[in-house]
Amino acid sequence: MDRAAQLARLRDATPFDVAVIGGGATGLGVALDAAARGFRVALVEAADFAKGTSSRATKLVHGGVRYLAQGNVSLVREALHERALLLANAPHLAQPIAFVMPGYRWWERSFYGVGLKMYDALAGRQGLGDTQFLSAAQTLALLPTLRRDGLTGGVKYWDGQFDDARLAVALARTALSQGACVLNHCPATALLRENGKVGGLVCEDRESGERFELRARCVVNATGVWVDAVRDMDLEPGAPRRAPMVAPSQGVHLVVDREFLPTDHALLIPKTQDGRVLFAVPWMGKTVLGTTDTPADELAAEPAPFHGEVEFILGEAARCLARAPTRADVRSVWVGLRPLVRPSDEEGASTKSISREHTVIVGRSGLVTVTGGKWTTYRAMAEDVLERCVEAGLLDARPGSATAYLPLVGAPKRSAESLTQSPGEHLYGTEADILSALPGADRWLWREGGGGLSEAMVRFAARFEMAREVEDVLARRSRLLFLDAKRASSLTDEVAAVLREELGARFDATASASSFKSLAAHYRRLP
Repeated sequence: MDRAAQLARLRDATPFDVAVIGGGATGLGVALDAAARGFRVALVEAADFAKGTSSRATKLVHGGVRYLAQGNVSLVREALHERALLLANAPHLAQPIAFVMPGYRWWERSFYGVGLKMYDALAGRQGLGDTQFLSAAQTLALLPTLRRDGLTGGVKYWDGQFDDARLAVALARTALSQGACVLNHCPATALLRENGKVGGLVCEDRESGERFELRARCVVNATGVWVDAVRDMDLEPGAPRRAPMVAPSQGVHLVVDREFLPTDHALLIPKTQDGRVLFAVPWMGKTVLGTTDTPADELAAEPAPFHGEVEFILGEAARCLARAPTRADVRSVWVGLRPLVRPSDEEGASTKSISREHTVIVGRSGLVTVTGGKWTTYRAMAEDVLERCVEAGLLDARPGSATAYLPLVGAPKRSAESLTQSPGEHLYGTEADILSALPGADRWLWREGGGGLSEAMVRFAARFEMAREVEDVLARRSRLLFLDAKRASSLTDEVAAVLREELGARFDATASASSFKSLAAHYRRLP
């Protein structure tokens, strides 16, 4: 990913067919799909790819068991189909994982087991494994640190897990390989309008301050929880602000050491004391604890966890694990904002609610806005966006399903390493040989469980993955910030020194290091 070459493409006055604002899961999916169909595409991201919600997911690729309980069979079937495609197109970054749902009341195993058998049936040949009814002894064999008192048995079923941020980077690189122009750290600052219609955007390279005007037939607003800010750019002078399209919720995740759940099986408690879900998922050598999202009032770039949510997660973990994690055991805490879509009655707009999960709107000006949804269905969402663009006359019709069987950059046929284990060279798939040929391949900045972060990985991030800041490396090319914020902070200066060598004099190592240390302190802080 040659940044200079991408900037040169922005300077070219040739109009684009599609300009995408937002480098998260949805925007990257749209850019890749459009490029794969042969459209001329540009994508700009204000910060880094997956900087927002798309790097703070629960790390699960799932069909949505709760929607099955609500009777939304079509949504579950779609998500299960997309789950299978995602796991096939990026097996080094998305893989099956088994969940165990323990039962402490006589009816739970049968009740949940029957529902999960239906889940299997909907997946059909794309299922990842059969649901199994477990005895108490079998349940403990899979979850050895589970509380034993009153355990009657359990149910084992299959879903998927993934490395969300690295998947986003792989999408960006694959879109580029299909001909798209893709840039991070290049915010859209205004929309270009002609005769009341949106005809492009203005963006600014944060590193140089250079401004670009991108002309495009179709502009897609794919900025997640921040879509309303871009919609405000589309207002006529003096026009009142529209009602917000998004009502955000937030999900809090606590990371503790693997010793609290030393297994490759995830734990799911479907109904806690207050009726919410609790999950404990093995991921990259650690255990991620979390629960159902709760409403949020602010759209902070780095949202803070609610005190009540932290206490709830730790309290419920204490009820189901033999050894209870405490606040002192939390290695990192992160919060993901989810865009929940409000009904829209914008006069003159054409609104298509694709599902309960995501919505696509084409405004009077032709600005296309997409929000809602989840990582699992990012590809289907992208197809919906482009179909809506065609229906609105913004793009010409071209064959769809271009990405259904398109392997992402680095994808091997299969991966022998599990995402439950510590991160390492296996996350680079077929590019592991390129990584091993870089300087510093045998110099480990952080080493754990057979994996870690090497100097070569930092160089790879700068040369091939458009990492421009210490944060880009330690938060999203490596996931160390999300695994152990204190350890990540300790590597700041070493990573900054390598980036200085790779990026040259324009890189401000002191400022980048200082900014990341402040961020790492935020990920260590519990309310």
